[in-house]
Amino acid sequence: MNDETEKCIITRLRSAGCVFAEDETRLLISEAGTPDALEAMVERREAGFPLEQIIGWVNFCGIRIELEPDVFVPRRRTEFLVQQATALAMPGAIVVDLCCGTGAVGAALAKTLGWIELYAIDIDPAAVKCARRNVTSIGGKVYEGDLYDPIPTKLRGRVDVLVANAPYVPTESIKFLPQDARKHEAMVALDGGVDGLDVLLRVATDAALWLAPGGHLLVETSRRQALQTIEIFAKNGLIPQVANNDELDATAVIGTMPSL
Repeated sequence: MNDETEKCIITRLRSAGCVFAEDETRLLISEAGTPDALEAMVERREAGFPLEQIIGWVNFCGIRIELEPDVFVPRRRTEFLVQQATALAMPGAIVVDLCCGTGAVGAALAKTLGWIELYAIDIDPAAVKCARRNVTSIGGKVYEGDLYDPIPTKLRGRVDVLVANAPYVPTESIKFLPQDARKHEAMVALDGGVDGLDVLLRVATDAALWLAPGGHLLVETSRRQALQTIEIFAKNGLIPQVANNDELDATAVIGTMPSL
């Protein structure tokens, strides 16, 4: 690929509003097999499709997570959720990744901890298809269904770490999200209901049925929702705490099941 072509793509992406046009151009060029494929990729990016969906993967916690069109793109802030879960888990732990999307959180935990007994669940068929590519290759199991519904009953009271990157954007705030998220990611992965807490409430309500004594539920949320999330955890028998990371603009609420 000659320099003039690269400069032309950079200009086109800048005009389309891409802040990191140079980096994106290099990535598109490296992933395109032919000039025609490159042109098609650039046109999709100009049209507002997420870069990660165009190239088919995203770097998350240092691993390559494969991505399908219309599936929620793992955010860098969610790496903080993985860090918090890693600090609480051990190799061999039973880990359930609810609202798993691509399966990125569970896959990253497996990479960090070594072998874990991993179960990933999502209600979106496209996400489940994607998660199977990322999770089954490392020995995990993926289920399609609504939260806890498809989880094997043998796991009741045995889960060491339950992690959920559930949707937490209030319905009325969806319109303020970046265009690539609003138009090209499944709404079920974004919309958390009127206050953004609908799914988190359902996760917390049944968590005690699945967690082992001393087990942990971890969810990603926003700073403004953290206090309400803490209250929800406490009402459902979990000992809550909140963790923040200013660099990543990330907030995690952690609930611990009391030991026997």
